[in-house]
This record gives sequence, C-alpha cells and structure tokens, in this order.
Amino acid sequence: MKTGDMMIARTFWRPVPLFIKSVLLLLLTPPLFSAHADITDTTSERALPLLNKIEYSPSLTASGQPTAEALELAARSGYSRVIFLAFTNHQNALEHEDAIVKALDMEFIHIPVEWEAPSLADFDAFAAAMRVPTQQRTLLHCEVNFRASVFGFLYQVIYQGVPMGEAIALMHAIWIPNEVWEDFIVRVLSVNGLDYQGM
Repeated sequence: MKTGDMMIARTFWRPVPLFIKSVLLLLLTPPLFSAHADITDTTSERALPLLNKIEYSPSLTASGQPTAEALELAARSGYSRVIFLAFTNHQNALEHEDAIVKALDMEFIHIPVEWEAPSLADFDAFAAAMRVPTQQRTLLHCEVNFRASVFGFLYQVIYQGVPMGEAIALMHAIWIPNEVWEDFIVRVLSVNGLDYQGM
C-alpha cells in the first residue's frame, strides 16, 4: 500500500465509532469463532474425567466409577448408554446412578458381577447388551475399572476382531488380572474358540 493510500485508510477508519469497528471485526472473522467452538467441544470430550479410563474404540470406553458431573459430560459428549458391572454398595458408588443416567436421557444397564466369581452368564449378558445396537456409544464401568477393563478386552477381541496383543496392552495399562480373573478370561475365550495369549 502506498503512503497516500495509507493516509486515506487512516482518515476513513478514525471517525468510525468504536462499537461499529467491533461489529465489523466480528463480521469479518466468523470462521475463527466457529473453529474455536469445535475445538472446545473436542477438548471437553478428551478431558472426560474418568478414573482409569480406557478408550477401547470410538463406541466403547471403560472406566472406574464416574461422578454425576462426569456422567453429565459424557451425555453431552455423545454417550447414550451406561453399563455398570459392580454392586451398588461399593465404597465409591454413586447414589441413584440409575436415576441420574436416565435423567440425562441415556440407557442404564446394571450387570452386578461378583468380584470373586465372575461368570460366563455375566459376560454373555454384557455382550448381548453391546450388540443392540452395535454402534451405540457406551460407557462401561465398575468401581476402579478392573471388571470393566476385562469385559472390554474380551468384547474387543471376540466381537470386534481387535488383535489380542493390542487389547491386552490396554487392559494391562490398568491392571494385570489376578488368578480369578485370568481364569475367567481363559474360560470366556475358550468358549469362543480362542486361546489367551496374556501374561
């Protein structure tokens, strides 16, 4: 821009009231604000505050006990189903979790799994729930993500075709199953024609 042109631009801009300048700036930069909104949504979802969280897939997240606030954020982030695998009397249980989840317009499924005696029927009930419908975004949880991480691991390997080593690595990031749970893993995989390649 030549010096003369700059003088004309300054002369034009100076008498314009401040609020009009502000409006013009807003009108000239809508894509910036739009992009910022998208970034905020993605960031809040990534920051979903869940204990021992594992993202098994875009449609399955496993964790420990969520708070009411975390459930609300999950609903806003697109989750439509919560599956709870522990008992309601554990020390960190969320009182009235079923009612809280329902009020957030999400489905609530409770499959209480005995810590010392997980059963094939427990896993079958979970797998049946997961397959209807298959793409429903699900938050799977128990108390600290021990039960849930095992169920998530098994579902990914048996029904989603995820390589066992990949699924095991995610589970082992949370814990290495004890004898009871390793035996459970072996039984469930065996019934489904698979050998456990863990530990």
